[in-house]
Amino acid sequence: MKLLVSLLLTLGLFTSSSFAKEYVLDSSHTSVGFSVKHMMISTVKGSFKDYEADITFDPASKTFTAIEARIKANSVDTANAKRDGHLKSADFFEVAKYPTIDFKMSSYDAKSGIMKGDLTIKDVTRPVELQTTINGIIKDMQGNERVGFTLEGMINRKDFGLTWNRALETGGLVVGDEVKLIIEAEIIEL
Repeated sequence: MKLLVSLLLTLGLFTSSSFAKEYVLDSSHTSVGFSVKHMMISTVKGSFKDYEADITFDPASKTFTAIEARIKANSVDTANAKRDGHLKSADFFEVAKYPTIDFKMSSYDAKSGIMKGDLTIKDVTRPVELQTTINGIIKDMQGNERVGFTLEGMINRKDFGLTWNRALETGGLVVGDEVKLIIEAEIIEL
């Protein structure tokens, strides 16, 4: 059987994506987070609490073949209600007009762990690159296959129309431009 599969792969009649399986996020074991500099002296961390994703993954080759994710922008949480309200306003995410933040993977290189895709915030779509780490593949106590992975990357918020800022009297700005993204995900096979 292995010889047949190898032959079909060599001939291009059968691809490794044929072994890919469909997964969904286990939201109780997933976090979608970000961090950004505040007043150039500290880092504010936040997360989104409401999100979903459709994922196709080949556990044999540890390769993602498709990811489409949707985050509800209104679920932003920085542990500060006043700041969260400001982030939801037209100065930042404008959640009433743009309710979701979307990501669609365009490619994945299993060797380097580089995932590329299109991120859409406020109807502005830009390419992003995320470093991926596969943390493990297991069968849980109910016999379901689970995969844990981490995605990390940087974006410039201004590229997505998130331009609000204020100058400090001492120089510099209130909000940094570079935003670090970190997603700790656990997915379950459908």
